Amino acid sequence: MAAPLLEVRDLHVTFTTPRGPVRAVDSLGFTVEAGRTLGIVGESGSGKSVTSLAVMGLHRGAEVGGSVALAGRELTGLSEKELSAVRGRKMAMIFQDPLSSLHPYYTVGEQIAEHFRVHFRAGRAAARKRAVDMLGEVGIPEPARRAGEYPHQFSGGMRQRAMIAMALACEPELLIADEPTTALDVTVQAQILELIARLQQERGLGVVMITHDLGVVARVAHEVLVMYGGRAAEQAPVDELFADPAHPYTRGLLDSLPRLDTPDDAPLPFIPGSPPSLLAPASGCAFAPRCPKAVARCGEARPELAAYGDGPPRTVACHFAGAGAATPAEVTR
Repeated sequence: MAAPLLEVRDLHVTFTTPRGPVRAVDSLGFTVEAGRTLGIVGESGSGKSVTSLAVMGLHRGAEVGGSVALAGRELTGLSEKELSAVRGRKMAMIFQDPLSSLHPYYTVGEQIAEHFRVHFRAGRAAARKRAVDMLGEVGIPEPARRAGEYPHQFSGGMRQRAMIAMALACEPELLIADEPTTALDVTVQAQILELIARLQQERGLGVVMITHDLGVVARVAHEVLVMYGGRAAEQAPVDELFADPAHPYTRGLLDSLPRLDTPDDAPLPFIPGSPPSLLAPASGCAFAPRCPKAVARCGEARPELAAYGDGPPRTVACHFAGAGAATPAEVTR
């Protein structure tokens, strides 16, 4: 069996703050296969974006531990110069706000061309041609003309297409998309997701799709990693997760989705309470204060990820899952 394109093991990311250390990501592990998409979901503050930046080696001033291996090469511990050679060339990232990610003083074509020149030492003419070709590949009309325009002259959807063109200009093997459809209308969202899926199929890309939108996950992901409080709550194939969510938090996220068969005046279900403080991590399950199934054991012992079910491989961190599940007597206690 071939090794995964991306393998993350025991990832920790800790920030030092005046109020104390914040463990934003704790003991996280996952893999991404070439040609497959991993969706990472969770509420704001669950550690999704922090995880993506850790994989890219973009954290400054944070303590990062564990292992991040791309195509068998360990990235943790590489110098900034070594990481810069990998970023863009072997792995690339699309950020959620393309307007702030593109430089306002340079044309879109110049920025894509410069990105290509850095990694391939190409001449200006070749780099300019590559920029125009990539803009055309991502569906921007009149790419030669639009390459000479500035980011503010592009619509939101066009800027996101330009960011995808820049990310893929050097033909990376891994693409990380951090909320790539945020602030776009639903029609443009669908176009961007279809574009990423097409490029993935054509190039065999491994994709990490970070989002809070379960609809996006259902549409594009093969595997889903649900994060809560900086840790993995559940990981499963997308069809298995939607059909049989094993973690109460996953169930709460799915139940909060609007349904077409719900009366117009029915209140939208929600998960009560607030996400946990990462300044003072709970000794037990971080979701216990919000969980309708919580028992005494949930507040005392932290559940570890364990295999769940007899079907495709999946894991869940819950005392109610698998052989060690809480008994009916505990639940009613």
